[in-house]
Amino acid sequence: MKKKTPKVADLPLAGDQCPSKDPSLATDFRSRLPEVVGQMVATCNARTCFEHIGAEPLPSRSQAIAILKTCRELIFPGYFGTQGIDWVNLEYRIGLELSGLFNCLAEEIANAIRHECTRHGHICQHCEEAGQEKAFLFLERLPHLRALLASDVQAAYQGDPAAAGFDEIIFSYPGLHAITIYRIAHELYRLEVPILPRIMTEHAHSITGIDIHPGARIGKRFFIDHGTGVVIGQTAMIGKGVKLYQGVTLGALAFKRDEAGELERHTKRHPTLEDDVTVYAGSTILGGETVIGARSVIGGNIWLTHSVPPDTKVVLNPPELVYKKS
Repeated sequence: MKKKTPKVADLPLAGDQCPSKDPSLATDFRSRLPEVVGQMVATCNARTCFEHIGAEPLPSRSQAIAILKTCRELIFPGYFGTQGIDWVNLEYRIGLELSGLFNCLAEEIANAIRHECTRHGHICQHCEEAGQEKAFLFLERLPHLRALLASDVQAAYQGDPAAAGFDEIIFSYPGLHAITIYRIAHELYRLEVPILPRIMTEHAHSITGIDIHPGARIGKRFFIDHGTGVVIGQTAMIGKGVKLYQGVTLGALAFKRDEAGELERHTKRHPTLEDDVTVYAGSTILGGETVIGARSVIGGNIWLTHSVPPDTKVVLNPPELVYKKS
């Protein structure tokens, strides 16, 4: 039987009161909540699921994002965060930001190191000291990061005729945002800080659609145009002046396993792109032994698992198109 559609006049008005309900019904369900609580606790006691109870604190994801925000303000002063920076208060503002960043970063690095020690059953004795040391070493790299990212901004402007200027790129380009976070995370990765770099690059992945592992090695003047769907694996090596378009994957072939059946995690699994390579949209390049020679151009929708010599253009044969009258 066809369901009768209610008339407009039959529908309750926005201001109408919901009909009173039996309060004992809600009370009955609430009285049964301890059963669910008990079941949830049982899953924790059984250790069949994942939990982090009674252990040392993990690094905070929200604090990791706050660290990225502060780093971005320091790398591009005056663009983000507090406005009104001038040459009179510049030194004061940078000193204030650096001091706060040092304290926050040292604490989060210490948490990451402490957790890693606990995870492997080691006794952590110097996590606070190590956190402060690595935080300071990172801050020492900020001038280098500023210069490196300045070259990335210039590469974006030179590589994109739609860019109206440097300010537009810094403010709005997702590719530069992802590269900025990657370069921050990569410095922490080089300092052997656990967990924190990956939290940072996965945050970039979630907001830009660009997935760059912090372990990848990427030279200056790097430009990702549009960017959505770009994937760059942990052991990828990218030279200077490289340009990638959306949907490019620098990935691994089938994962190898050791004699115990565990994945081999410390081998080069991702390709190498030499200087001034361009890879167009939708192309996939796989394998740790795959090398794309300098100044080569990889066309769109290419699948490559072997090396390409320098100064080579790789394109597909045009497909046969069939035109029919509608």
